[in-house]
Amino acid sequence: MSGHSKWSTIKHKKAATDKKRGKLFSKLARAIMVAAKEGGGDPEGNAALANAIVKAKSYSLPKENIERAIQKGAGGGEGENFEVVIYEGFGPGGAAFVVEALTDNRNRTAANVRSIFTKAGSALGAPGSVAWKFDRKGVVTLEGVADEDELLLAAADAGAEDSEGDEGVFRVTTEPAELAAVRDALETAGFLVTSAELTLLPKQLAEIDDEGGRKVLRMVDLLDDDDDVQEVYFDVELSDAVLDEQ
Repeated sequence: MSGHSKWSTIKHKKAATDKKRGKLFSKLARAIMVAAKEGGGDPEGNAALANAIVKAKSYSLPKENIERAIQKGAGGGEGENFEVVIYEGFGPGGAAFVVEALTDNRNRTAANVRSIFTKAGSALGAPGSVAWKFDRKGVVTLEGVADEDELLLAAADAGAEDSEGDEGVFRVTTEPAELAAVRDALETAGFLVTSAELTLLPKQLAEIDDEGGRKVLRMVDLLDDDDDVQEVYFDVELSDAVLDEQ
């Protein structure tokens, strides 16, 4: 299992246990609201909403919060007009960064993201400058896997593309449209799903030294702290030593 994969698991645990839970819940609800507003409140006919709900459930967003966000979005969002904005650039050690935000004020969000890049000694790039380094995929993370062969078979039967992991922690990769179905199938088969979300996976992980890796994670934390930033993706391989410090 790559360091980048392990970071996904650590990130999920941090979000579920630290003081950022309230901010995370707000971001998850916002994503559901926007998806419902754009495609309707029925997840059966709205893949974006279905995936937003799957992700929210994996981070333990309460059912009532999910339902309220759907109703708010499908009902017009009470005048709120959020839009998806994507920023690309290079971080410490030349790491490629893609930052996804949901914002009702492009100028505010752009200024905040640019400031974080600048303070890290980095710079934003033009649209398309680094996005080509990533593929959009669905990723289901599981823990406590006792039988690897059983998981691989269940994942293949569910329509997953790939599975990798060790020490009981696995990452199952799917096409975006198959994320909800694969997650449900693996839960039905008795596996413990700890997260399920659409993500950008680097086509190739770049090497970085430990100090550079620490700087990358500090930059990720700063970006995650911004209320408008939904997701932060990067393409470097983080060492176990750096990840174990998290």
